Amino acid sequence: MGSSIGTDLGLYRRLLGHVVPYWRVFLLSIVCMVILAGTDPAIPALMQPLLNGAFIDKDPKTIALMPFLFVGLFAIRGAAAYVSNLSLNWVANKVVMDLRQAMFERMIDFPAHFFDQNRSGSLMSRFTYDVTQLKEASANAISTLVRDSLSVFGLLAWMFYINWKLALICLFAAPVIGIIVTIIKRRIRKMSRKVQDTMGDLHHVLAECFDAQKVIKLYGGQEVEKQRFFNTINLHRRFAMKFVMASVATGPAIQMIVAVLIAVIIYVATRQAASGTLLVGDFVSFFAAIAMITGPLKRLAGVNEHVQKGLAACESVFKLLDTEIEHQPGDKELNKAQGKVEFRNVSYSYPETDSKALSNVSINISPGEVIALVGESGSGKTTLANLLPRFYEAQSGSIFYDDIDINELSLLSLRNNIAYVSQDVVLFNDTIRNNIAYGELKDVSDEAVWAAAEAACATEFINELPEKMSTLIGEDGTRLSGGQRQRLAIARALLKDAPLLILDEATSSLDTRSERHIQSALENVKKGRSCLIIAHRLSTIENADRIVVMDKGKIIEQGKHEELLKLNQHYAKLHQVQFRE
Repeated sequence: MGSSIGTDLGLYRRLLGHVVPYWRVFLLSIVCMVILAGTDPAIPALMQPLLNGAFIDKDPKTIALMPFLFVGLFAIRGAAAYVSNLSLNWVANKVVMDLRQAMFERMIDFPAHFFDQNRSGSLMSRFTYDVTQLKEASANAISTLVRDSLSVFGLLAWMFYINWKLALICLFAAPVIGIIVTIIKRRIRKMSRKVQDTMGDLHHVLAECFDAQKVIKLYGGQEVEKQRFFNTINLHRRFAMKFVMASVATGPAIQMIVAVLIAVIIYVATRQAASGTLLVGDFVSFFAAIAMITGPLKRLAGVNEHVQKGLAACESVFKLLDTEIEHQPGDKELNKAQGKVEFRNVSYSYPETDSKALSNVSINISPGEVIALVGESGSGKTTLANLLPRFYEAQSGSIFYDDIDINELSLLSLRNNIAYVSQDVVLFNDTIRNNIAYGELKDVSDEAVWAAAEAACATEFINELPEKMSTLIGEDGTRLSGGQRQRLAIARALLKDAPLLILDEATSSLDTRSERHIQSALENVKKGRSCLIIAHRLSTIENADRIVVMDKGKIIEQGKHEELLKLNQHYAKLHQVQFRE
């Protein structure tokens, strides 16, 4: 129990640390809450002179003054409530924005294996759902805890002033309420985590259906996906209802305790009134305080729901913020590399797998040399290419770039000297120009962008578009064909003009005519730079300086095209199969 409280306080302290930059507005909100809470006891306090002075004693001054006091009191309350809610929500929205930005800046530097192991839907849920739950903790909960706690304290103080014996009876309810809240708290936190998890599942199912809508239609998967979506939202509903069942149980339980308490107070008060020790005005004022204290008590009991939601979201958000980013041990800078690469006894296994994706692989690439990696799917070609820009870390062996261990280079310096075109083309919902001149290339001249597009044989289709380079291409380039998308990716790599160019099945989506254009273009652009080409179609790499044949994470052959054909082994068999096809 103590550990749980300590953890909760730690989470809250960390969350409130994000409020510190906005402490002035937050302080204004707290001051207004104090004013608002301070006016709560004033309402029953006015009831005493109203009844005793105006109705019983019929004092003309009291009769004339009371309406103005009530109007003034509620004007102050209205202004304080408006400023308090406005300023607190401003701070809460600022905190949510800051956390989202901090999460994104952290996430964008996570290693590749993090995204392999975490579903995109779950990550999206943390940004869209979990972080908004923090608003409950940073706004509603704080407002309730500060304002209603002060209200309860002020009303209790007034009740003790009026009649300490009756007020003492009220205090007996506090331990019982505390026990109820503690029991329900654990259930609420557990169900809140379940609700968050199932919301991540919901995002995941939606994202998959959006991406796979053509496959779903082609293979008649509509009913399967409808059932999968129903199962997901139904599970989310079940946990949401369990959360509601736990949270709404607090109110009725406390109301029952308060009802018993009021019954006892009425009995004692009537005995005192009969003996003449309690005036009518005092009793009405005391009872008004009890009526007013019920609301803050219910909200304080219900605040546990908001707090547990917020704390469960805190755990999720801060877990993401505490995730380690890419390992960056090196600090050496490489201004303009020559393009010399050496893989020395490199091995790698993907997490949670026993087999090795690479086993003691050694390759040398001289400056300006074109090396082609071929082999069946799963032979380790793409894994080898991903180790060079350190998307993954080699588990044994070393990789050198210009005779410098890549672990000694800063990631920025290493990647600035590598251009990469993957078989999975990534484009953004932006113009053609901005997709070619992306990131640090955004300020290059239009002439340079056009030259890169021309070298990638992309100008032919760009000229046919209504707005040429300013044409928006849709999400992930959906308005373009596969070959057009791939040519834009190649143009982006060519514009970077890095000394090392990695092409991972970069021509796989091109038609024969475009492929010929690309091959002739690559003959020109590869001069003065090293090229590592991963190819499935062997016709695209016949002119490579060296062909490296891989199988099950090992190099089994290497040499020129003609030399490997004469060996009549693995490469020759692959070539024969493709020739027959």
